Amino acid sequence: MVESNSDRLDAVFRALADPTRRAMVRSLSRQPRSVGELAEPFEISLAAASKHIKVLEGAGIVQREVQGRTHVCRLDARPLHAGMEWMRHYEQFWNQRLDALETLLRTEDRESAARKTPSRRKPAPDRPSRSNRSRR
Repeated sequence: MVESNSDRLDAVFRALADPTRRAMVRSLSRQPRSVGELAEPFEISLAAASKHIKVLEGAGIVQREVQGRTHVCRLDARPLHAGMEWMRHYEQFWNQRLDALETLLRTEDRESAARKTPSRRKPAPDRPSRSNRSRR
């Protein structure tokens, strides 16, 4: 069965939806790791780590190689590229919206500042001096 692009993209996002798996991917971005090394920071069993790794493998993000009794995992970032391309499309969408919002807010700020700027007022009529008021 051939997976569609949509299915592969779904698998990538599903794999990255979990914080433990994202941390594993981050760790693998530095160097290949054994299953035990990937499990260690999380205080999880090797079986639990293996389940996480299987999800990452299913998405194509991790390649596992058996070296004797040790399973070594390596990052394959190619599937992540498809996710980045998908997000880049929507980044353009949001950048356009955010640019329009910024323009609107700057216009409102200028208009608000113009309203607050004191205009030249007519001087207030002279009030009678104190001495003039007391004579009334």
